[in-house]
Amino acid sequence: MQQIFGENYFIDFDEIEKYIDLSLKEDEIQTTGETADQRINLVKYELIKLMLDVILTENEEFDEKMAMKGSNGPSIPFKLAFNSLLNKKIINHY
Repeated sequence: MQQIFGENYFIDFDEIEKYIDLSLKEDEIQTTGETADQRINLVKYELIKLMLDVILTENEEFDEKMAMKGSNGPSIPFKLAFNSLLNKKIINHY
């Protein structure tokens, strides 16, 4: 297992499903007469997908001449994505 910031983290797939789910509740189905289809919030889905992509593809190596990153660790997009996903409990630590 790989440590990040001195802790072991995992992606909670159930939490992702709950976060992007727009499915109708039982009482809403009865009052509106609609069927119980699986629907997702597209904006939330795309943001979660993008943030997970940033985290999973972070590369610590960089070209000194390009100076894309500081010498103090992960990039700003990684930190922002990591903190956002941690805040929404999509990433949890053991």
